[in-house]
Amino acid sequence: MLRHLVIVLGDQLDHDSSAFDDFDPDQDAVWMAEVAGESEHVWSTKQRTAVFLASMRHFAAELTDAERPLHYAKLDGRSTKHSLADQLAADVTKLKPEGLVVTEPGEWRVREALREVAEHSGIPLDIREDRHFFSTVAEFAAHAEGRTSLRMEYFYREMRKKHDVLMTTRGQPVGGAWNYDADNRKAFPKQGPGLVPPRARFDPDETTREVIALVDKRFTDHPGSLDSFAWPVTRAQALEALDVFIEERLPGFGETQDAMWPGEPWLWHAHLSSSLNLKMLNPREVVAAAEAAYRDKKAPLPAVEGFIRQILGWREYVRGIYWTQMPGYLERNAFEAFEPLPDFYWTGDTAMACLQDAIGTTLENGYAHHIQRLMVTGLYAMLLGVDPKEVHAWYLAVYVDAVEWAELPNTLGMSQYADGGLMGSKPYAATGKYIDRMSPYCKTCPFDPAKRVGDDACPFTTLYWDYLIRHEEPLAANHRMSLQVKNVSRLDDEIASIRERADAIRRGDIAVPHT
Repeated sequence: MLRHLVIVLGDQLDHDSSAFDDFDPDQDAVWMAEVAGESEHVWSTKQRTAVFLASMRHFAAELTDAERPLHYAKLDGRSTKHSLADQLAADVTKLKPEGLVVTEPGEWRVREALREVAEHSGIPLDIREDRHFFSTVAEFAAHAEGRTSLRMEYFYREMRKKHDVLMTTRGQPVGGAWNYDADNRKAFPKQGPGLVPPRARFDPDETTREVIALVDKRFTDHPGSLDSFAWPVTRAQALEALDVFIEERLPGFGETQDAMWPGEPWLWHAHLSSSLNLKMLNPREVVAAAEAAYRDKKAPLPAVEGFIRQILGWREYVRGIYWTQMPGYLERNAFEAFEPLPDFYWTGDTAMACLQDAIGTTLENGYAHHIQRLMVTGLYAMLLGVDPKEVHAWYLAVYVDAVEWAELPNTLGMSQYADGGLMGSKPYAATGKYIDRMSPYCKTCPFDPAKRVGDDACPFTTLYWDYLIRHEEPLAANHRMSLQVKNVSRLDDEIASIRERADAIRRGDIAVPHT
């Protein structure tokens, strides 16, 4: 008799997860499955699929070493089904467990699919709290109750106090301020970022090489390349990556965390989000390591606070947004944006230097840092008026750290402002001058960030003014956008030209000027 079939999903690779509470190897077994449908419901890049599959296979080997009974369906197995639900249903029929156990999935779609299988099979499904996070969904819901807008900063301060992170013995923030964001917005000097310590790389072992070959064969037409694959795929590797970041790059992370440089995708960033989101790292140990670096005078406070804010603040906050707002959140489209995603998002084939570099590194590495995501690829899609569901599908498909609870609020809310201000107090709208200030991209680009009309006008700049014109009424009502919108009144003689060029950009009907 099989008491519990314990479901472990690809983003739940934690031996201490709640799904294993009261696990008895004499009565219970673990279930894992690689299915093509999870790489095809969005057009997942090869890097993203390989990270998940390689990490799952290594975790499965650890389960076997720990003598936990395991039923594992491989992607290339003869009888493996296309969808997670179909595979689980087939195995439930065969194994006849008395019940199913799972830690809360990271995606609404997956959770509902598991529920349907259990209901159809007539057996109970025990969905357990995910202890990986600092806060629970119920705690966030209590914080959100009665609020029409949900600002991360207030939630972050509550989390700092509750978990005593970067706090004095008198209950005040270390350094006297909660937020050092103003110190963390510098661009690199003209000569560039200088000598940046290399990221932690992990040469593929035999298991990972098998996965790479399988992904290349099975998903031949999927975007991206596996030539540079070097991501951590085990907890041991993830811990090593954490150590390397804390020791070598955290000290330089802060002040230029928003800066960009062509051909330098890694810079001073942590590259730990895939390990965190697959649960190979616990956020508590990541935050503790960063705080210890400050206490030991190995890293400055602005760098440490800025990094911790991303983990203890932003990461917890977006999860709360996701689970308190789904499933309706996915359908939000406050500004009624319905343009298709440009084809070059899947190829990087564009003359715009910033987009070419950000998309190129995304397809090559399955990675781009947060400003490339927010203020290059995300900004362009928002200004263009792309359907936020298409933008969401692209972000979910291309990044190795993309799990929907984290990706959807970041994309639909933060990047596209499609939730109408639930998350952000204003749209992150900017002209090409922002990119010019934070990078040298514009120096090699055929388009001029200072121009809004003309054959060599930067598409970002044209589309920015078109965005303000098209949405003048709702943006004027936003106190953080009202001054920007007032500038539209100065454009009377240019409005028609701006609209005409913006329409041409949407059609893909603009020539690349000669440089």
